[in-house]
Amino acid sequence: MRTRSPLLALAVAALAIMPLAACAPTVPLEAAPEANSVACAEISVRLPQTIGELDRRSTNAQATAAWGEPTAVIYRCGLPDLGPSDLPCFDVDGVDWLLDESDAPQYVFTTYGRTPTTEVIVDITYIAGADAVRAISGAVAATPAEARCLATTDVFGGGTVAPETE
Repeated sequence: MRTRSPLLALAVAALAIMPLAACAPTVPLEAAPEANSVACAEISVRLPQTIGELDRRSTNAQATAAWGEPTAVIYRCGLPDLGPSDLPCFDVDGVDWLLDESDAPQYVFTTYGRTPTTEVIVDITYIAGADAVRAISGAVAATPAEARCLATTDVFGGGTVAPETE
């Protein structure tokens, strides 16, 4: 019986490790306060492996996800409820999202009316915010809506305001 040379064993080991070295590094993120909730787990297992052309990457925090290299989309679940907001609100596939554009080109989309609150940060340099949120909304819809955003017509009663007649 012939034994393999140590040099051959080292070469085989190096070839086995090389594909791992080509992988994107883990994205360092901070877990949200309620990241360990069952609802976050229900959402997280439903997240897509790709968003557009962006592949999902590994993260180092519970109830988080990231896509693209450089990172173009970040997902975090378990944030505190924002409550009423004057930020614009959009329904995407049955999920209400608040949009904060104050740190453009990074837009922050935050769910409204769902517990736990979910946040998606999108760098619009690499992907449209609507495309990223649409890809994640199906997973977020696994948690029930407890409230909905109000339309302007809901706030002001719809139609025009007319003076009372006597």
